[in-house]
Amino acid sequence: MERHRLVRWLDQLLQSSRIRDYCPNGLQVEGRERIAHIVTGVTASQALIDEAIALGADTLLVHHGYFWKGENERITGIKRERLKALLKHDINLIAYHLPLDLHPDVGNNARLAEILGIEVTGPLIPDDIWSPGNIGRLREPMPAAEFALWIGESLDRTPLHIGEGEDVIETVAWCTGAAQSYLQHAIDAGVDAFITGEINEPAVHLARETGTHFFAAGHHATERYGVQALGQAIEDEFGIKVTFIDIDNPV
Repeated sequence: MERHRLVRWLDQLLQSSRIRDYCPNGLQVEGRERIAHIVTGVTASQALIDEAIALGADTLLVHHGYFWKGENERITGIKRERLKALLKHDINLIAYHLPLDLHPDVGNNARLAEILGIEVTGPLIPDDIWSPGNIGRLREPMPAAEFALWIGESLDRTPLHIGEGEDVIETVAWCTGAAQSYLQHAIDAGVDAFITGEINEPAVHLARETGTHFFAAGHHATERYGVQALGQAIEDEFGIKVTFIDIDNPV
């Protein structure tokens, strides 16, 4: 299919024009006009580019692309090598950051909820449907220590858990990736636990002193699933070959 048709469909599906972000969403690097094989992944790293080249793919579709606000604008070092490889092999780079976090069906937060057995009851920030994060309830409440094990089994990564293992977890807030700064919103919502990818030093004390359980389940591990669901949606809609490649990342 034509590249512009796919990008237009993705922009409309993810409502990217309505969401303020830290990077450009949609087509970031222009490659071949005709698209026949898409490789999806979390981050447009050199390793993922190399895999796409080896498979003969014409398009990369990722959650973490390039051109972030505040970064050095010079095309040097690893940025030069990545762009050189994409341009040499005429590969499109398409990326969606916050729009892929937020989508209610294929989004990272929605997919994480489905995987962990959480029923969504609303946005993490009240009356703001465009803010990242949700609140909800576990379909099966369980002790915190058991929930930590369940997260580890579900995401294939052992989470860092702050809190007492015997406490029962029933209500949760979550936001995939690096959303430790949203802990206060979870506390304000009065939930039992907050789940995200990363944690920092102040969040440990805030969680302990408020009695809110904190599960840091991995930035990469919590954001594997949106791009996979989006790739499946593309296959279902257009019949294009889509291959997900998981580049290992322990963070």
